[in-house]
Amino acid sequence: MPRTLVWVAASLAPKVTPMHALDAVAADVRECRACPRLVEWREQIALEKRAAFRDQEYWGRGVPGFGDPDARLLVVGLAPAAHGANRTGRMFTGDRSGDWLYRALYRAGYANQPVSTDREDGLELDGAFITSPVKCAPPANKPTPAERANCRPYFERELAALTRVRVILALGQVGYNAACTELGVSSRPRFGHGLEVPLDDDRTLLCSFHVSQQNTFTGRLTEPMLDAVFGRARELTG
Repeated sequence: MPRTLVWVAASLAPKVTPMHALDAVAADVRECRACPRLVEWREQIALEKRAAFRDQEYWGRGVPGFGDPDARLLVVGLAPAAHGANRTGRMFTGDRSGDWLYRALYRAGYANQPVSTDREDGLELDGAFITSPVKCAPPANKPTPAERANCRPYFERELAALTRVRVILALGQVGYNAACTELGVSSRPRFGHGLEVPLDDDRTLLCSFHVSQQNTFTGRLTEPMLDAVFGRARELTG
């Protein structure tokens, strides 16, 4: 084909926007059955249910990331909770960890409301995107190395699509390790709440204790501590 025609064809081809790229990842995550143990667990939970949610239909599939395709802040957790995101189909939605996270996002101006109960509750994020390196609820919240490896391409594709991200906020050690791997952090400082790791491309890896009940019930993580981290994220993202 002559060069002129090649240039014209390329210029007329539809451009892949962050939203399109993230929608494609989400579609693949929802249909993924690569890990037999996780598939069996998520579907078993969806059938047996928790008594408090026995009248609800569980999602019981892989849970994609959620938020603003033009986000400047990326929040990285661990995996969907069995009766939270595995039930509702949206990250950090329907459990107490999510209650803490979305209240903090709201106070920091990243969310239009402080609650996240289900996919139809009207919640929207502005400038933030939430995801996890593992897309299915794992037994005892402990995915195997092979399961983490199977999920890694989805996480990579999300990072590639979120081209405007300036700050990656890792919730907990697992989120920190996954982010370090994908961001090419070879010399890893010891994880700690409030840790900042400047990256070579002018982005920043920021850390917080996870919003798990183990941390929030014991006072290891308080709301002022969480607010301080999101406040710092605001400063870094401008």
